[in-house]
Amino acid sequence: MTACFVTGTDTDAGKTVVTAGLMLAARRRGLTVAGGKPVASGCERTPLGLRNADALAIQAQCHPALPYDAINPFAFEPAIAPHIAAGEAGIPLTLASLERSMHRLLARDADLTLIEGAGGWRVPLNERESLSDLAIALALPVVLVVGVQLGAINHARLTLEAIRGDGLTVAGWVANGIDPDLPRRRQNLDALAGWLGEQGGVPCLGVVPWLPSPSAERVADFLDIDPLL
Repeated sequence: MTACFVTGTDTDAGKTVVTAGLMLAARRRGLTVAGGKPVASGCERTPLGLRNADALAIQAQCHPALPYDAINPFAFEPAIAPHIAAGEAGIPLTLASLERSMHRLLARDADLTLIEGAGGWRVPLNERESLSDLAIALALPVVLVVGVQLGAINHARLTLEAIRGDGLTVAGWVANGIDPDLPRRRQNLDALAGWLGEQGGVPCLGVVPWLPSPSAERVADFLDIDPLL
């Protein structure tokens, strides 16, 4: 069994579509796949309860299928920082509660399990704990999704330093094109490959170009899961 925690250089770096793409790439090889989105804000009210689009995208790639609550145990309606949304809802958001739910997910022993964070590496859960503490508690290697835009090189280097400073391994990184008008795109990608790959020693799992309508099916074509397995 392989399990990883997926983080990004920032909000909207493309963690979810890359997570779903990696899951689909594993399914194409006949592997069992599970995914988790332990906490999500920006949910819609439905007859079945609060539902988050990112968590639903992950659920769609789980094989065998998993119930929504197993994937996203903490869902909040406002599209704001999770710890603020939890406070407004009067629901304690703690490392212990997230850890219990994700241990249950990992206990399903899928060939590949990916647990996606929210925002970047240091997103708070409460006044004392951060979402990065979940990856540490679960002792998971990390997949870093780099949203390729102006500032990505700095964000990627800082995030890599923070993950390693927390004692975790970075299993791979993905360059995800999110700015269609980024000048000097090739030079930016070369710099990322140098800092993360050549100097950082982190394998690249893929370079996803800017896509007007990104989907798991399209993104999976650009990804290589071999370094994870």
